[in-house]
Amino acid sequence: MFNFTAMLKVLIFFIRFFLLWLLFFFTDRLLFLLSNSENVHTAGFSEIFGTFYHSTRLDIAMIAYMAVIPFIGIFVQLFFKRRTVKISWLKIYNWVLIVICCIISVINLNIYHEWGSKINAKAVDYAFSAPNEALASTASSPIAANLCILALLIALGGLLTKILPYKDFIAHPASLIAKTGIFISAGGILFLMMRGGLGVSPNNQSMAYFSDRPVLNHAAVNTEWNLMSSLLKSGQISKNPYQYYNDYQAERSVRAMYKSGRGNTAMVLNTKKPNVVLIIMESFTADLTDGLGAEKGITPVFDSLAADGLLFSRIYATGNRTDKGIIGSLAAQPSLAAENIVKWPDKLEKIPSISQVLYRQGYYTSFYYGGQSEFDNYKVFVMSHKYQQLIDKSSFPVKDMNSKWGAYDGTVLSRQLADLNKTRQPFFSTIMTLTNHEPFEVPGSYKFGKKNNTERFKSTAFYTDSCIGAYLAEAKKQAWYSNTLFIFIADHGHILPKGREAIYIPQRYHIPLLFYGEVIKKEYRGRKIGKTGSQIDLAATLLIQMGLDAGRFRWSKNLLHPGSPDFAFFSWDNGIGFIDNKQCVTFDNVGKMVLYNDYPKDKKTTGRLLQSAKSFIQAAYHQFLLL
Repeated sequence: MFNFTAMLKVLIFFIRFFLLWLLFFFTDRLLFLLSNSENVHTAGFSEIFGTFYHSTRLDIAMIAYMAVIPFIGIFVQLFFKRRTVKISWLKIYNWVLIVICCIISVINLNIYHEWGSKINAKAVDYAFSAPNEALASTASSPIAANLCILALLIALGGLLTKILPYKDFIAHPASLIAKTGIFISAGGILFLMMRGGLGVSPNNQSMAYFSDRPVLNHAAVNTEWNLMSSLLKSGQISKNPYQYYNDYQAERSVRAMYKSGRGNTAMVLNTKKPNVVLIIMESFTADLTDGLGAEKGITPVFDSLAADGLLFSRIYATGNRTDKGIIGSLAAQPSLAAENIVKWPDKLEKIPSISQVLYRQGYYTSFYYGGQSEFDNYKVFVMSHKYQQLIDKSSFPVKDMNSKWGAYDGTVLSRQLADLNKTRQPFFSTIMTLTNHEPFEVPGSYKFGKKNNTERFKSTAFYTDSCIGAYLAEAKKQAWYSNTLFIFIADHGHILPKGREAIYIPQRYHIPLLFYGEVIKKEYRGRKIGKTGSQIDLAATLLIQMGLDAGRFRWSKNLLHPGSPDFAFFSWDNGIGFIDNKQCVTFDNVGKMVLYNDYPKDKKTTGRLLQSAKSFIQAAYHQFLLL
C-alpha cells in the first residue's frame, strides 16, 4: 500500500519552498521599487500593489525552475526504495540560491539605473568578455551601500530559509506504478508552472506588464527569470522579433521616409579632400553644453568651437550605449533594440564604414582609444574596416594606465597629435574618448567636486573638454591643421547631469554634432543646422561634402540637403523611438504601449510616427538577418 504520509511530507516541503521564494521575490521587488522611488512616488497604491500581483506568474515560473533539482533529488530516492529520504542537503542548495539571487538583485539595481533595463545576457557577456571594463562601469556606484544591501538581503534570505523543514523522513515501500504516476503528475504540474499554463503563448516578459509606467512593469518582471530568459535567447537570431507588418509594407514605409525634396546640398567645405579627424566623445550628452543644454561652464571649449563651427543642433544617438554609438557613427548602422551587431563578427565585417571609403580614396586611416580595443568587439570592427593603425591601451606604457579604463583622454589626444605630425596626408583619424565614463575619474582636481556622481560627471566632462582645447591649441601650430576638418560627436546621451532617469525620453538621446576647422567656408562658420537627424547621418553628410558616393549607407541621409527629411530613430533594449521636427513618440516592444508622446492630441501624426518606428526597426533587423 502506498505511503501517503511520505508524499504529504513531500507536498508540504514544496509548498513551503514556493512560499519561501515568493517572499524573497516580494522583498527583492520592494527593494527595486524603493531604489527607483523617484519614478514611483506619483503612482497610486493600486498601481504599486498591481506590481506585486502581476508578478506572480513569472515568480512562480522561476520558482518552478528552482524546484527541479529538489524534485528530482527526492523522487530519485523514492524510486530507489530508500527507506530514509534525505532532504537535509537542500539547506545548502537553498543557501546557494539565496546568495546568488541576492548578488543578482544588487547588480540589477545598478544596471537598471544606468541602462534602463534589468540585468540580461548583455551584462553577463560584459562581465566575462571584459571584466575590467565591467568593474570600471560600476565603480562609481556606492560600494559600501551596495555591500550593506547585499548583506541585508542575504540575512533576510537566511531568515526565510527557516520556513522549510529540513528533517529527513521515513518512506515505506510503494509500488512502482504508484510512484511513477505521482512523479509524472507532479512533474507535469511543475512543467506547466514553468511554461505558464496550457495557453498557446508560454511565459514571456509581457505577461507581467500591466501599467503605463515602465518602472512598474519592469519591477513586475522577475529579475532572475528575465536574466535566464535573456541568456537562453542570446545567440538566437533565426527570425525577426520586430515583425509588425509584411516585409514589403515595412520596406515601402522606410523608402518613403528617405524621399528627399527639392534643392541642392549646401557645400560647406572649401576642399574636396581634407584631412578628417573624428572625435567620438564618451557620454557627451547635449545637456552638458551651453548652446544645446543651457549648462554654463561645463564645456566652455566645445561651446566656443560651436560658435565658430557648424553645429547640428537636433541630432540624436541611435542607441544608449557606446557599442551602438560607434557603429552608428562610423558605419551608419541603426541600433537594433535588444540585438547588437557587434556580437556577430561575421556580420560586423560586412557592413560598410567611412574608413573603408576614405581608405580607397588614398587616405591613411588610424583609430585611437585609451582602453581595451577588444572590448565589445571594437577591434574586430577596426581591423576589418581598413583602419591601418590601431592605438589602444596596449600601445601605451604602464605609467599611463592611470584610470580604471586605461589611459586618460589627455594622454591619448597627445599621442594622436604626435603621430599625425609624422603621418602622410590626407588622413582620416578617429579618436574615442573614455574619461567621461563611470567611475568618472580625472587625473587632477575635480572642477565641480566629487561628492556625488553628478559632480563627478560634470568634472570629467570639463576635463575632456579642456583636453580638446589643449589639443586644438597645439594642432593649430601644425602644417596640416589648415586642411583638416574636425568632427565632434557623442557616442550616446546620458542620465546626467540633469537626472533624466527615464530611458525612453528623447532628451536621453540628444547629442551634439559639430564640424570645425579652417576648411569650413567662412559663411558657414558659427551657423546652426536645425534639421532633425541621427548620428547615423554622419556618413552620408560627410562623404557627399567630399564628393564621394554614399550609396552603400542606406540608413544615412544628407543633413546639408534642404530637402532631406527631418527624422531620427533610436532604440534601447526593448524599446524604439521616432522623432521628427514636430513630435516624438517612443514605444515599448514588450508591453506594446506608447511610453512617451509629446503631442498626444495629434493622433494622426502619432500613428504615423509609430508606424515609422516599427517599420524602421523591422526593416533594419531584416537587413541584419540577411548579412
